[in-house]
Amino acid sequence: MENPPAGGLGSRQGAAHRLRLRHLHCFLAVARLGRLSSAAETLAISQPAVTKTLNELEDILGARLFVRGRRGVALTAQAQAFLPHVGLCLEALERAIASVAPALASPPLRVGCLPTVASAVLAPALRRLRSSHPETAMHVVTGSNLELLRALRRRDLDLVVGRLSDPDELGGLRFEFLYAEPLAAVVRPGHPLARRSQPRMADLADYGLVLPPAGTMLRHAADALLLAAGISRPRVAVQTLSDSLARSLIDSGDEVWLTAPSAVEAFVDSGVLVRLPIPTGGSEEPVGVLTQTDAVPSGISQALQSALREQAAARAAVPA
Repeated sequence: MENPPAGGLGSRQGAAHRLRLRHLHCFLAVARLGRLSSAAETLAISQPAVTKTLNELEDILGARLFVRGRRGVALTAQAQAFLPHVGLCLEALERAIASVAPALASPPLRVGCLPTVASAVLAPALRRLRSSHPETAMHVVTGSNLELLRALRRRDLDLVVGRLSDPDELGGLRFEFLYAEPLAAVVRPGHPLARRSQPRMADLADYGLVLPPAGTMLRHAADALLLAAGISRPRVAVQTLSDSLARSLIDSGDEVWLTAPSAVEAFVDSGVLVRLPIPTGGSEEPVGVLTQTDAVPSGISQALQSALREQAAARAAVPA
């Protein structure tokens, strides 16, 4: 893009009169995707049209917004300041349209989430979002990490709260790290291991285990943890991603549940379950937000991602 005139219109009102929605949509697409070609494809226009629109916007604002490089475009300080306001502006417009023409409102945001992080991470983030966007409609599904990532790649979902996966499964997807946590060994109150002052991972060899299904990221972490403790052939009682089923099983028996702490923290805090003081360092699996690399997120999607970051930061601030 060419350098715009230093003075611009010299009038905030004049700039607002010249600004068009196509300028904002084009700016947002380039800012989010980082390439003119990707923005052109997403907006269904030619790359020269993208360049022309950005040149017009820079002329209107009297500021340079992007710097071209070998790996795409980089935002200037002025563009970084402009970006959040553009998102809010377009979001406000969507809400205004929906207020008088519900049939024209944006479709619900489609969110995929792992069962093990839904209650402790997604639910609080949704509460944050609903407090500022009470009219927002969302469709949330849960499933295994592989199922969710494949649905995202098929564009059946807009966003996934999931785990970092194998590179083959991340093609065309962007991963933003939120947090990582080691596995937790959980039992019912009164369990023989809960009465020991220093239970060991090796002690789990004597009990049936409730584990995530084979092939999941959590199961890989659990198997590695057990193997390191000398348990090469664990007594697997049940393999499941259902938190309610796993809880029912350990409520009425002596099984031990290996799962993500976020899946059980509310039950542990309330005394319904007991987390064994067994070191599980090294079993951490990164959890983050996954989106399509060539998609421009809607205002609601950006707001949810911001709420997820805030929730992840709040969790990190609480001692384990």
